[in-house]
Amino acid sequence: MVRGRISRLSVRDVRFPTSLGGHGSDAMHMDPDYSAAYVVIETDAEDGIKGCGITFTLGKGTEVDWSREGRGAPGDSGCPKCGVGLVGQAGGKACLEVTCGHEKQMLAQGYPAYTTSCAWLGYSDDTLKQLCAQALKDGWTRFKVKVGADLQGDVRRCQIIRDMIGPEKTLMMDANQRWDVPEAVEWMSKLAKFKPLWIEEPTSPDDILGHAAISKALVPLGIGIATGEQCHNRVIFKQLLQAKALQFLQIDSCRLGSVNENLSVLLMAKKFEIPVCPHAGGVGLCELVQHLIIFDYISVSASLKNRMCEYVDHLHEHFKYPVMIQRASYMPPKDPGYSTEMKEESVKKHQYPDGEVWKKLLAAQEN
Repeated sequence: MVRGRISRLSVRDVRFPTSLGGHGSDAMHMDPDYSAAYVVIETDAEDGIKGCGITFTLGKGTEVDWSREGRGAPGDSGCPKCGVGLVGQAGGKACLEVTCGHEKQMLAQGYPAYTTSCAWLGYSDDTLKQLCAQALKDGWTRFKVKVGADLQGDVRRCQIIRDMIGPEKTLMMDANQRWDVPEAVEWMSKLAKFKPLWIEEPTSPDDILGHAAISKALVPLGIGIATGEQCHNRVIFKQLLQAKALQFLQIDSCRLGSVNENLSVLLMAKKFEIPVCPHAGGVGLCELVQHLIIFDYISVSASLKNRMCEYVDHLHEHFKYPVMIQRASYMPPKDPGYSTEMKEESVKKHQYPDGEVWKKLLAAQEN
Protein backbone atom coordinates (compact mmCIF):
# COMPACT_ATOMS: atom_id res chain seq x y z
CA MET A 1 0.00 0.00 0.00
CA VAL A 2 1.38 3.41 -0.99
CA ARG A 3 1.52 5.70 2.05
CA GLY A 4 1.98 8.88 0.06
CA ARG A 5 3.47 10.52 -3.00
CA ILE A 6 6.49 12.77 -3.17
CA SER A 7 5.25 16.32 -2.84
CA ARG A 8 8.46 18.33 -2.49
CA LEU A 9 12.23 17.95 -2.76
CA SER A 10 14.71 20.40 -1.27
CA VAL A 11 18.52 20.43 -1.51
CA ARG A 12 20.62 22.79 0.59
CA ASP A 13 24.35 23.51 0.78
CA VAL A 14 25.18 23.28 4.49
CA ARG A 15 28.74 24.09 5.60
CA PHE A 16 30.38 24.20 9.01
CA PRO A 17 33.58 26.31 9.39
CA THR A 18 35.65 23.54 11.00
CA SER A 19 38.82 24.91 9.39
CA LEU A 20 38.85 27.73 11.93
CA GLY A 21 39.85 25.26 14.65
CA GLY A 22 41.87 22.82 12.57
CA HIS A 23 39.20 20.15 13.03
CA GLY A 24 39.30 17.46 10.36
CA SER A 25 42.78 18.40 9.11
CA ASP A 26 44.93 15.63 7.63
CA ALA A 27 47.88 15.14 5.29
CA MET A 28 45.74 15.72 2.19
CA HIS A 29 43.34 18.39 3.51
CA MET A 30 44.77 20.92 5.96
CA ASP A 31 41.81 23.31 6.11
CA PRO A 32 38.53 21.47 5.45
CA ASP A 33 35.13 22.92 6.23
CA TYR A 34 32.99 19.88 6.98
CA SER A 35 29.92 20.26 4.80
CA ALA A 36 26.99 18.47 3.25
CA ALA A 37 24.51 18.67 0.42
CA TYR A 38 21.44 18.04 2.56
CA VAL A 39 18.40 16.57 0.80
CA VAL A 40 14.86 16.29 2.14
CA ILE A 41 12.09 14.51 0.23
CA GLU A 42 8.63 15.28 1.60
CA THR A 43 5.42 13.38 0.91
CA ASP A 44 1.70 14.05 1.10
CA ALA A 45 1.20 11.15 3.55
CA GLU A 46 -1.01 11.95 6.55
CA ASP A 47 1.75 11.09 9.03
CA GLY A 48 4.19 13.43 7.27
CA ILE A 49 6.80 10.76 6.49
CA LYS A 50 9.86 12.16 4.74
CA GLY A 51 13.30 11.06 3.62
CA CYS A 52 16.54 12.80 4.59
CA GLY A 53 19.92 12.29 2.94
CA ILE A 54 23.40 13.78 3.03
CA THR A 55 26.45 13.95 0.81
CA PHE A 56 29.43 14.74 3.04
CA THR A 57 32.06 17.02 1.50
CA LEU A 58 35.01 19.09 2.68
CA GLY A 59 33.38 22.33 1.52
CA LYS A 60 34.77 22.58 -1.98
CA GLY A 61 32.50 20.75 -4.39
CA THR A 62 29.34 20.91 -2.31
CA GLU A 63 27.70 23.13 -4.90
CA VAL A 64 28.31 20.42 -7.53
CA ASP A 65 26.42 17.84 -5.47
CA TRP A 66 23.78 20.43 -4.67
CA SER A 67 23.15 20.86 -8.39
CA ARG A 68 23.25 17.12 -9.20
CA GLU A 69 20.97 16.07 -6.39
CA GLY A 70 18.49 18.81 -7.24
CA ARG A 71 18.18 17.12 -10.64
CA GLY A 72 17.87 13.66 -9.05
CA ALA A 73 21.43 12.54 -9.90
CA PRO A 74 23.54 10.59 -7.40
CA GLY A 75 25.89 12.81 -5.41
CA ASP A 76 29.60 12.20 -5.94
CA SER A 77 31.58 15.18 -7.18
CA GLY A 78 35.34 15.51 -7.02
CA CYS A 79 35.64 16.39 -3.35
CA PRO A 80 32.73 14.71 -1.56
CA LYS A 81 33.52 11.86 0.76
CA CYS A 82 30.19 10.09 0.38
CA GLY A 83 27.32 9.45 -1.97
CA VAL A 84 23.76 10.28 -1.03
CA GLY A 85 21.31 7.79 0.41
CA LEU A 86 17.76 8.69 1.37
CA VAL A 87 16.07 6.84 4.20
CA GLY A 88 12.73 7.84 5.71
CA GLN A 89 12.36 9.08 9.26
CA ALA A 90 9.06 7.35 10.04
CA GLY A 91 6.76 8.60 12.73
CA GLY A 92 5.94 6.68 15.89
CA LYS A 93 8.10 5.14 18.57
CA ALA A 94 10.88 2.63 18.15
CA CYS A 95 10.25 -0.86 19.45
CA LEU A 96 13.32 -2.72 20.69
CA GLU A 97 12.51 -6.40 20.92
CA VAL A 98 15.42 -8.28 22.46
CA THR A 99 15.56 -11.84 21.16
CA CYS A 100 19.18 -12.97 21.52
CA GLY A 101 22.29 -12.56 23.62
CA HIS A 102 24.04 -10.36 21.05
CA GLU A 103 21.21 -7.84 21.17
CA LYS A 104 21.29 -7.83 24.96
CA GLN A 105 25.03 -7.20 24.89
CA MET A 106 24.59 -4.25 22.52
CA LEU A 107 21.91 -2.71 24.71
CA ALA A 108 24.01 -3.13 27.82
CA GLN A 109 27.55 -2.46 26.62
CA GLY A 110 27.38 -0.89 23.16
CA TYR A 111 29.73 -1.29 20.20
CA PRO A 112 33.45 -0.50 20.79
CA ALA A 113 34.64 2.82 19.37
CA TYR A 114 37.91 4.64 18.87
CA THR A 115 38.54 8.38 18.80
CA THR A 116 40.20 10.52 16.14
CA SER A 117 39.17 13.81 17.75
CA CYS A 118 42.36 14.52 19.70
CA ALA A 119 45.00 14.12 16.96
CA TRP A 120 44.08 16.05 13.82
CA LEU A 121 47.17 17.04 11.88
CA GLY A 122 46.49 20.76 12.19
CA TYR A 123 46.42 20.70 16.00
CA SER A 124 49.35 22.09 17.96
CA ASP A 125 51.25 19.83 20.32
CA ASP A 126 49.62 21.59 23.27
CA THR A 127 46.15 21.02 21.86
CA LEU A 128 46.98 17.37 21.17
CA LYS A 129 48.12 16.89 24.76
CA GLN A 130 45.07 18.64 26.18
CA LEU A 131 42.57 16.68 24.11
CA CYS A 132 44.37 13.38 24.64
CA ALA A 133 44.33 13.92 28.40
CA GLN A 134 40.60 14.65 28.27
CA ALA A 135 39.96 11.55 26.15
CA LEU A 136 41.80 9.39 28.65
CA LYS A 137 39.76 10.94 31.45
CA ASP A 138 36.59 10.13 29.49
CA GLY A 139 37.57 6.47 29.28
CA TRP A 140 38.90 6.16 25.73
CA THR A 141 41.35 3.31 25.16
CA ARG A 142 41.72 3.41 21.35
CA PHE A 143 43.25 6.41 19.56
CA LYS A 144 44.01 7.37 15.97
CA VAL A 145 46.60 9.94 14.91
CA LYS A 146 46.88 11.61 11.51
CA VAL A 147 50.26 11.22 9.80
CA GLY A 148 51.87 11.67 6.40
CA ALA A 149 52.80 15.33 5.91
CA ASP A 150 56.17 15.47 7.67
CA LEU A 151 58.11 12.50 9.05
CA GLN A 152 59.80 14.33 11.92
CA GLY A 153 56.50 15.92 12.88
CA ASP A 154 54.87 12.49 12.83
CA VAL A 155 57.59 11.04 15.07
CA ARG A 156 57.17 13.89 17.54
CA ARG A 157 53.37 13.69 17.66
CA CYS A 158 53.28 9.89 17.82
CA GLN A 159 55.78 9.97 20.67
CA ILE A 160 53.59 12.43 22.56
CA ILE A 161 50.43 10.40 22.22
CA ARG A 162 52.09 7.03 22.88
CA ASP A 163 53.74 8.41 26.03
CA MET A 164 50.38 9.72 27.22
CA ILE A 165 48.25 6.63 26.52
CA GLY A 166 50.91 4.11 27.54
CA PRO A 167 51.87 0.82 25.89
CA GLU A 168 48.69 -1.06 26.74
CA LYS A 169 46.23 1.16 24.84
CA THR A 170 45.61 0.90 21.09
CA LEU A 171 47.09 3.37 18.61
CA MET A 172 46.23 3.61 14.91
CA MET A 173 47.64 5.87 12.18
CA ASP A 174 45.99 7.42 9.11
CA ALA A 175 47.90 8.82 6.10
CA ASN A 176 44.82 9.77 4.03
CA GLN A 177 46.31 8.43 0.74
CA ARG A 178 49.39 10.65 0.95
CA TRP A 179 52.14 8.22 -0.08
CA ASP A 180 53.17 6.07 -3.00
CA VAL A 181 53.97 2.42 -2.27
CA PRO A 182 57.73 2.59 -1.51
CA GLU A 183 57.25 5.78 0.51
CA ALA A 184 54.52 4.16 2.59
CA VAL A 185 56.72 1.21 3.47
CA GLU A 186 59.72 3.40 4.32
CA TRP A 187 57.67 5.91 6.35
CA MET A 188 55.88 3.26 8.38
CA SER A 189 59.10 1.39 9.04
CA LYS A 190 60.22 4.49 10.92
CA LEU A 191 56.94 4.80 12.82
CA ALA A 192 56.75 1.09 13.68
CA LYS A 193 58.41 1.71 17.07
CA PHE A 194 55.16 3.32 18.26
CA LYS A 195 53.37 -0.02 17.78
CA PRO A 196 50.41 1.05 15.63
CA LEU A 197 47.68 -1.51 15.09
CA TRP A 198 47.21 -0.28 11.54
CA ILE A 199 48.11 2.32 8.96
CA GLU A 200 44.98 3.61 7.26
CA GLU A 201 44.83 4.59 3.58
CA PRO A 202 48.59 4.50 3.03
CA THR A 203 48.18 5.09 -0.72
CA SER A 204 45.58 5.70 -3.44
CA PRO A 205 42.34 3.95 -2.39
CA ASP A 206 41.87 2.18 -5.74
CA ASP A 207 45.43 0.85 -5.95
CA ILE A 208 44.63 -2.74 -5.04
CA LEU A 209 48.07 -4.17 -5.82
CA GLY A 210 49.76 -1.23 -4.11
CA HIS A 211 47.88 -1.95 -0.90
CA ALA A 212 48.79 -5.62 -1.22
CA ALA A 213 52.48 -4.78 -1.58
CA ILE A 214 52.40 -2.47 1.45
CA SER A 215 50.53 -5.09 3.46
CA LYS A 216 53.09 -7.76 2.64
CA ALA A 217 55.95 -5.46 3.66
CA LEU A 218 54.40 -4.32 6.95
CA VAL A 219 53.06 -7.64 8.27
CA PRO A 220 56.49 -8.59 9.70
CA LEU A 221 56.41 -5.29 11.64
CA GLY A 222 53.04 -6.15 13.16
CA ILE A 223 51.26 -3.35 11.31
CA GLY A 224 47.98 -4.02 9.51
CA ILE A 225 46.42 -2.18 6.58
CA ALA A 226 43.04 -0.48 7.02
CA THR A 227 41.23 0.98 4.04
CA GLY A 228 37.85 1.33 2.38
CA GLU A 229 36.36 4.73 3.27
CA GLN A 230 36.92 5.94 -0.31
CA CYS A 231 35.91 2.69 -2.04
CA HIS A 232 32.79 3.35 -4.06
CA ASN A 233 31.44 -0.15 -4.74
CA ARG A 234 31.56 -3.77 -3.60
CA VAL A 235 33.83 -4.78 -6.50
CA ILE A 236 36.75 -2.74 -5.14
CA PHE A 237 36.26 -4.38 -1.76
CA LYS A 238 36.10 -7.82 -3.39
CA GLN A 239 39.46 -7.19 -5.07
CA LEU A 240 41.06 -5.87 -1.88
CA LEU A 241 39.92 -8.99 -0.05
CA GLN A 242 41.02 -11.38 -2.79
CA ALA A 243 44.45 -9.72 -3.00
CA LYS A 244 44.92 -9.91 0.79
CA ALA A 245 45.53 -6.17 0.67
CA LEU A 246 43.97 -5.30 4.04
CA GLN A 247 43.61 -6.63 7.56
CA PHE A 248 40.85 -4.19 8.61
CA LEU A 249 37.97 -3.29 6.30
CA GLN A 250 36.49 0.20 6.53
CA ILE A 251 33.06 0.68 5.03
CA ASP A 252 31.62 4.18 4.80
CA SER A 253 27.93 4.63 5.54
CA CYS A 254 27.30 6.81 2.47
CA ARG A 255 30.21 6.39 0.07
CA LEU A 256 28.89 3.05 -1.20
CA GLY A 257 25.64 4.70 -2.12
CA SER A 258 23.13 2.54 -0.30
CA VAL A 259 22.48 0.34 2.69
CA ASN A 260 22.31 -2.71 0.41
CA GLU A 261 25.78 -2.10 -1.04
CA ASN A 262 27.20 -1.83 2.47
CA LEU A 263 25.50 -5.07 3.48
CA SER A 264 27.05 -6.92 0.56
CA VAL A 265 30.49 -5.80 1.75
CA LEU A 266 29.73 -6.92 5.30
CA LEU A 267 28.90 -10.37 3.95
CA MET A 268 32.14 -10.54 1.95
CA ALA A 269 34.15 -9.50 4.99
CA LYS A 270 32.52 -12.30 6.95
CA LYS A 271 33.46 -14.81 4.22
CA PHE A 272 37.11 -13.68 4.23
CA GLU A 273 37.18 -13.41 8.04
CA ILE A 274 38.32 -9.78 7.96
CA PRO A 275 37.05 -7.50 10.76
CA VAL A 276 34.98 -4.48 9.78
CA CYS A 277 36.04 -1.21 11.43
CA PRO A 278 33.93 1.49 9.73
CA HIS A 279 34.98 5.01 8.86
CA ALA A 280 32.89 7.73 10.51
CA GLY A 281 33.01 11.39 11.53
CA GLY A 282 32.34 14.19 9.07
CA VAL A 283 28.76 15.42 8.88
CA GLY A 284 26.40 12.72 10.10
CA LEU A 285 28.56 9.69 9.33
CA CYS A 286 28.60 8.53 12.96
CA GLU A 287 24.83 8.84 13.08
CA LEU A 288 24.42 6.64 10.00
CA VAL A 289 27.12 4.03 10.57
CA GLN A 290 25.86 3.07 14.02
CA HIS A 291 22.99 1.20 12.35
CA LEU A 292 25.36 -0.77 10.11
CA ILE A 293 27.79 -1.85 12.83
CA ILE A 294 25.05 -3.09 15.12
CA PHE A 295 23.44 -4.99 12.25
CA ASP A 296 26.82 -6.49 11.39
CA TYR A 297 27.36 -7.72 14.95
CA ILE A 298 23.85 -9.10 15.51
CA SER A 299 23.12 -10.55 12.06
CA VAL A 300 26.44 -11.18 10.27
CA SER A 301 29.71 -11.38 12.21
CA ALA A 302 28.49 -12.19 15.74
CA SER A 303 31.94 -11.09 16.90
CA LEU A 304 33.64 -8.03 18.36
CA LYS A 305 37.16 -9.43 17.98
CA ASN A 306 39.46 -6.75 16.50
CA ARG A 307 36.37 -4.66 15.72
CA MET A 308 35.76 -1.01 16.51
CA CYS A 309 34.10 1.96 14.87
CA GLU A 310 35.55 5.43 14.42
CA TYR A 311 34.09 8.30 16.44
CA VAL A 312 34.71 12.00 15.92
CA ASP A 313 33.25 14.41 18.46
CA HIS A 314 32.19 17.16 16.05
CA LEU A 315 28.82 18.48 14.78
CA HIS A 316 26.49 15.96 16.45
CA GLU A 317 24.59 18.82 18.06
CA HIS A 318 23.17 19.70 14.63
CA PHE A 319 21.29 16.41 14.28
CA LYS A 320 17.81 15.68 15.57
CA TYR A 321 18.81 12.18 16.66
CA PRO A 322 22.51 12.42 17.59
CA VAL A 323 24.65 9.40 18.23
CA MET A 324 25.03 8.30 21.86
CA ILE A 325 28.48 7.39 23.22
CA GLN A 326 28.91 5.80 26.64
CA ARG A 327 32.07 4.20 28.03
CA ALA A 328 33.83 4.75 24.68
CA SER A 329 31.14 2.73 22.88
CA TYR A 330 28.29 3.39 20.46
CA MET A 331 24.97 2.79 22.21
CA PRO A 332 22.10 1.45 20.08
CA PRO A 333 19.79 4.22 18.82
CA LYS A 334 16.24 4.14 20.14
CA ASP A 335 14.60 6.36 17.52
CA PRO A 336 13.19 5.10 14.20
CA GLY A 337 14.85 5.90 10.89
CA TYR A 338 18.48 6.23 9.77
CA SER A 339 19.33 9.21 12.04
CA THR A 340 20.03 11.53 9.07
CA GLU A 341 17.61 14.33 9.92
CA MET A 342 19.28 17.63 10.79
CA LYS A 343 17.85 20.38 12.98
CA GLU A 344 16.19 23.01 10.82
CA GLU A 345 17.71 25.83 12.89
CA SER A 346 21.21 24.49 12.26
CA VAL A 347 20.57 24.10 8.53
CA LYS A 348 19.36 27.68 8.22
CA LYS A 349 22.28 29.14 10.20
CA HIS A 350 24.93 27.22 8.25
CA GLN A 351 23.45 27.32 4.77
CA TYR A 352 26.05 28.59 2.31
CA PRO A 353 26.44 31.46 1.52
CA ASP A 354 23.29 33.08 2.90
CA GLY A 355 23.08 31.59 6.39
CA GLU A 356 23.85 33.72 9.45
CA VAL A 357 27.19 32.02 10.14
CA TRP A 358 28.52 32.43 6.60
CA LYS A 359 27.27 35.98 6.14
CA LYS A 360 29.41 37.03 9.10
CA LEU A 361 32.47 35.01 8.03
CA LEU A 362 32.38 36.14 4.40
CA ALA A 363 31.87 39.76 5.43
CA ALA A 364 34.87 39.52 7.77
CA GLN A 365 37.01 38.08 4.97
CA GLU A 366 36.09 40.95 2.65
CA ASN A 367 37.12 43.45 5.31
